[in-house]
Amino acid sequence: CAHPKIPGLVRLSSKSLEASPPFHSRNNCIVPRTLVNTNNMLGFKNLDVDLLLKEEGKRIFYDILSGKIEEDPTLLLRFLVISFVDLKNWKVYYDVAFPSLVLNSKMTFLRLHSASEVLSQEEETSLSKSMKVWRDSNETTGCPFFGVHIYSDSSVVIRQLKCWKGYSGDHQKLLFGFYDHGHQDYPGWALRNYIAFLSLRWKIEKVQFLCYRERRGEPDLEKSLIGEASFAAPHGWDGSDYVPEIIGWEGEKAGDRKKEKILKPIDLDSLNPASQDEEKQVMHLKLMGWRHPSLVLNKLRSARCLVLGAGALGCEVSRLLMTWGVRKLTVVDGGCVAIPDIVKQSLYVDNDCGVPRATAIVPHLKERCPAVEVEGIQMEIPVPGNPVSKTKMSSVLDNCKRLQALVASSDVVFLLTDTWESRWFPTLLCANENKIAITAASGYDSYLVMRHGAGPGHNLSTEDALGHQRLGCCFCNDSTSFVNVYQIKTLVLNETVALPGLTSIASGKAVELFARILHHEEGIHAPGDIAGMDTEHWLGLLPHQMQGSLPECALSTVIGNSSNDCNACSNGVLSEYRREGLDFIMKAINQPTYLKDLTGVSNNVIKLDTCLTLPVSFPVNSGKLSSV
Repeated sequence: CAHPKIPGLVRLSSKSLEASPPFHSRNNCIVPRTLVNTNNMLGFKNLDVDLLLKEEGKRIFYDILSGKIEEDPTLLLRFLVISFVDLKNWKVYYDVAFPSLVLNSKMTFLRLHSASEVLSQEEETSLSKSMKVWRDSNETTGCPFFGVHIYSDSSVVIRQLKCWKGYSGDHQKLLFGFYDHGHQDYPGWALRNYIAFLSLRWKIEKVQFLCYRERRGEPDLEKSLIGEASFAAPHGWDGSDYVPEIIGWEGEKAGDRKKEKILKPIDLDSLNPASQDEEKQVMHLKLMGWRHPSLVLNKLRSARCLVLGAGALGCEVSRLLMTWGVRKLTVVDGGCVAIPDIVKQSLYVDNDCGVPRATAIVPHLKERCPAVEVEGIQMEIPVPGNPVSKTKMSSVLDNCKRLQALVASSDVVFLLTDTWESRWFPTLLCANENKIAITAASGYDSYLVMRHGAGPGHNLSTEDALGHQRLGCCFCNDSTSFVNVYQIKTLVLNETVALPGLTSIASGKAVELFARILHHEEGIHAPGDIAGMDTEHWLGLLPHQMQGSLPECALSTVIGNSSNDCNACSNGVLSEYRREGLDFIMKAINQPTYLKDLTGVSNNVIKLDTCLTLPVSFPVNSGKLSSV
């Protein structure tokens, strides 16, 4: 092939498998092939590749002896393809062989130079003109092997191999030419079979050859090669059953024997309708990438996000995470969809009523984004200060172990449950595992969105791994402390009463905070930014806490360092957890005052209010931290 912008390589197209092969053209030289396709990978691996190659080589060998090559020179270029098409995974595994006959006599290159160095200017001009005529003719362009006759007056005549009887004459030079797809300083693989043909069929022992090459559809005589080779007549090839040595698997050399097939995969996932839909769904992110080259789609796609809570906040956060390109989601919730949820929780429909939220949310996410890998887990998150009976002890421990595994296998954890108590154990696990944790919560007309600071590490330091003062978690501030949810049941319901637009605002800010952390060079260790600060980050400021109020249209950014007496992320609590493991968790669950006694927090600090109430606005001084 000699496409104006594509090197002349062997290519398989959609027409290659048609019963009637296409006609030769200026840009297509049709060559015969054998395709062996298996039904499964085991059959592919068990193919006798040596036997298959030998059979293809025998065809070339017998075609040379019978004279078929003179009528159809493309038979010298016969090739073999073995394949297995894995339709389920949109992959093709293959290997290719170009059978070449190995002469048992030594072949010597006497000289090899660029054609422009060997030919005179007049001969070069004549050869270029003659090759253009040859290549532009549908009758001859499909003949990859030919004879080049150069006469004393520098004129050039090109003849097909079937006209070999006319090769004797008063020409000054006779070159045996062939289309050479290579660009190196040595001949391509087709020369081996060409010389075998000249030796076996025409009994020639010394030839001058032309490796004809083109560039952008024009003869390139600087890259084309003219060489001279000598080779003794092969011996022992006259036997009726004789078959010469055959090589040709990609990467194989004479004398080698393939020990193991190396599978060459072709990924056809771009043809998968689901992949095409996915490409359209992330197009807005790619457009963002043109404006902001720092956007890393693979980082977003591979991030494993754990969403705790599938209520109003959980639905919105899950949907927005998919919009940001996240494709690995795990959603945990212990409740069921109720009739009032249909309006407030954006993903559910009437048919979901009575269905566990963790089950109902999965198909709705898959409907919006088929490429997302989402798992819904129905599970009650253990809460402190809520003693459990011995009969339930085993199931609570199983839930604890499962939550441990989920946090450990995730990159980001979103704390979106209805009560603060249910956020305590995940907060402790994130601090212990040094996982990114993001809290979003809403009151009636105000909201809080914050990222938890990095964990204290193995040394339980007050500084993180980069030497920064650790930022606090959602329990470091006494305004978010908890009490036993079962002691004040009526107030829990008040937490679900919020202005309709509040959920979308808080969810959007939580997901944007996630994207900024993921793209920040310091990640979870990034210090908190304050509104009005200058930043070089292309996504903008990365605050620690955002506290907002809808009635006053107010948004404040707050920085809070970790508290030494925090009941979730302080060194004392983490130290006990690392020492006792789940025994520590069960103490916190079964003994209402255990955490207060451990951290030294007095009773008057614990707020007897499980409903989050935030002030309308927060005075912020960028030079000071909040008192935590």
